[in-house]
Amino acid sequence: MPRPHAIDPQHGPQHSPRQDPQPAAQPAIPAPCAVPHDRPWAWLAAGWNDLWASPVLGLSYGAALALGGWVLALLAQRTQTLWAILPATAGFFLVAPLLAAGLYEVSRRRAVGLGSSWPQALDGFRRNGGQLAMMGGVLLLLHLFWVRLAGLLFALCFGAGATPSLERLPLDMLASERLLPFLIAGTGAGFLLAALAFGISALSIPMLVARDVSAIEAVIASWRGVMENWRAMTLWAGLIVLFTGLALVPFFLGLVVALPLIGHATWHAYRDIYPDQPWGPAP
Repeated sequence: MPRPHAIDPQHGPQHSPRQDPQPAAQPAIPAPCAVPHDRPWAWLAAGWNDLWASPVLGLSYGAALALGGWVLALLAQRTQTLWAILPATAGFFLVAPLLAAGLYEVSRRRAVGLGSSWPQALDGFRRNGGQLAMMGGVLLLLHLFWVRLAGLLFALCFGAGATPSLERLPLDMLASERLLPFLIAGTGAGFLLAALAFGISALSIPMLVARDVSAIEAVIASWRGVMENWRAMTLWAGLIVLFTGLALVPFFLGLVVALPLIGHATWHAYRDIYPDQPWGPAP
């Protein structure tokens, strides 16, 4: 009859070294948590608190990105490619998650009781810089592909030589019988690219800021988290589009508040869906 293992009252059963069970291997990618479908409202509230905990940093961050929008608009005017302003603005949604890496770092530091300055916020870009650069390359390629595709659709619908002035562009498009096909094709293509970009970046970039993981692991985790919580993430994507779209109307001025709010809230979305991970210590 085999001899039963001795039981230590404090540490439980005692095993000989030869019989010790091997520890279970940690999964390469953690399972995402399920969150309620209305959870994005809580993310916005938490993001609002983060924004006003460091208002100068957050608002100046948003102002810097708004200034970038003005520069791009002026370049389009000087190069007589005003038609590209709309697709370039839409493409902004594709790369915005990467630009918010500094905001994720501010929220991460606040969660552990630390303040932040501009140099500390920029640590969000430096800590896992190589993998973030890889993600940036992917998002930039998607953005460039969208701009070229939009240009192709514009040329097919309105003619390759159509270069109306900014003042006449809306009226010329509205008067054209080809406006409806252009809107249908452009909206469909933009939706597919935006959905792809959202799925791979919504949670991956905050994860790259917080953990020493590869871009591929982060993308897989992001996609799984979005699919697991597709109702909440659909609402979140809609709120992002709504707030950013409204912020763009007054010539990018609304981005000063909208971008830091969305950036901070995105960090809380990530922490809700991936509250604990087996990938080594947080920075």
